[in-house]
Amino acid sequence: MRLIKNLELPIDTELSEHLAWLIPNHGPYGILRQSVDARRRHSPHFVYTVEIADEEETLKVESFSLEKITFTGTQKGREKPLIIGTGPAGLFAALRLAERGIPTLIFERGSESGQRIRGINRYWRYGELDPRNNVCFGEGGAGLYSDGKLITRIKSPHIPYVLNRLVQFGAPEEIQWLSNPHVGSDRIRRVIPKLRNFLIGLGCEFHFDTQVTELLVEGKNVCGIRTERGQTFHSSQVVLATGHSAQDIFSELQNKGVFVEGKSFAVGLRVEHPQEKINQIQYREFAHHPKLGSANYKLTYHDPQTSIGTYSFCMCPGGFVLSSGTESDGLVCNGMSNYHRNSKWANAAIVATIDFHQKFGATASVMAGLEYRRTLEQRAFRIVQAHGGTKQLPAQPLMSFLSNQKEKGRSPTPRNRRDNGSESTMGSSPSGALHVPLQEILDPDLVKSLQRGFDNFEKNMKGFICEEGLLYGVESRTSCPIRITRDSETLQSISHTGLYPVGEGAGYAGGITSAACDGIRIAEKIYESWA
Repeated sequence: MRLIKNLELPIDTELSEHLAWLIPNHGPYGILRQSVDARRRHSPHFVYTVEIADEEETLKVESFSLEKITFTGTQKGREKPLIIGTGPAGLFAALRLAERGIPTLIFERGSESGQRIRGINRYWRYGELDPRNNVCFGEGGAGLYSDGKLITRIKSPHIPYVLNRLVQFGAPEEIQWLSNPHVGSDRIRRVIPKLRNFLIGLGCEFHFDTQVTELLVEGKNVCGIRTERGQTFHSSQVVLATGHSAQDIFSELQNKGVFVEGKSFAVGLRVEHPQEKINQIQYREFAHHPKLGSANYKLTYHDPQTSIGTYSFCMCPGGFVLSSGTESDGLVCNGMSNYHRNSKWANAAIVATIDFHQKFGATASVMAGLEYRRTLEQRAFRIVQAHGGTKQLPAQPLMSFLSNQKEKGRSPTPRNRRDNGSESTMGSSPSGALHVPLQEILDPDLVKSLQRGFDNFEKNMKGFICEEGLLYGVESRTSCPIRITRDSETLQSISHTGLYPVGEGAGYAGGITSAACDGIRIAEKIYESWA
């Protein structure tokens, strides 16, 4: 077996042909990693890591076989674990436990993904928010409508398992080796129901349209939950995987005295360009090469004067900007792409860091970050209403934002006019966009941080600041402004035994892959206690 790392090939060279020349009569091979390097102006190329077997060998296939225990019912200390939330953290915690022989009860305030999308479409089309089924709540969690991006900065031994299981349930096989893997919002919606049915087959029970309203405790021990219908479910192991937007759960934790602390986070805007513009900046004369597809980017800037970081986040090539709020009087934007990334638009969040203690003070409530986030979202809603809008996202041309101009009123651009001659709209958002001064939503210091960041980004990507650029507000759900602190060894709450905070809502993850890996870590701790 041979391992070839950093194998660079011109974009028109076939890997199989090159390997046949490099190692004649070799056996089967597998791609472990593939990326595009376009830094050299005249020679963009692919970079591979490849495992090659000799002629008589076969490739080793990782099976991820797991030891199991025999579930023995509901005797004391053996009640099925309860999982609150069906995002990636909750689902992968359930999957790992089920494959270990421990079925779980899983609770979700929203509906199954098929019904959930109907509520989301009504919101985008008519502005009628379903508080249970929106871009953040419902089966699959927020990740179901954010491109299915699997990029992560964490180093976890569970990543191969996560990718393998996603492929098992219908995700594209290449996510196991691409450097920037993504499933696509259209395809991940097919993956989640298969995962659900698999869990049901292993004895798990799903309770959709069932909001958990109370955490049951005895002293400092968690002993179960109560739902909105007054039903109680008892267990000494409760996995809290509610995501970054479950304000009601955060308040319930405070009421029960669970230790929660405020943490730093990031807020800002979402920028959109024509995808062709980004392709030209990144790939230059190779912008239309069929093998390269839609280009992406990653930008960061650290302001030496303020020590504030500004960076791009959740970059969506060939994507759409979505209205993603969870309250009827607030507006939030997010981005997504389908599998083929064939929209004519590219978008990314551009956010600035908010240091919790520096922004709110050492004596601030732990909920100060959540309250600040809510304030920005309400401002966005009010400014759209004040300018005659209804369901649109607030938007402003990038050049206007950078020059601090405050033009008002509807200002759709001809390049977006619909073919049927109806009212035109700016950009890609299915909810439409209304031209308003975004400076009136954000705090002045945040505006300055974003403006400095854009100026720096232009130095690294010439043409990034352009007439075609469009900004949307407000990007406020990049991460959770609180942390439900847990013990580093047991992964249980440091104040309440039996409570396992997990994923983005607990402050321990920042994306589909990292949340799924965190769910697996929790599952392994529960398995150890059973075994």
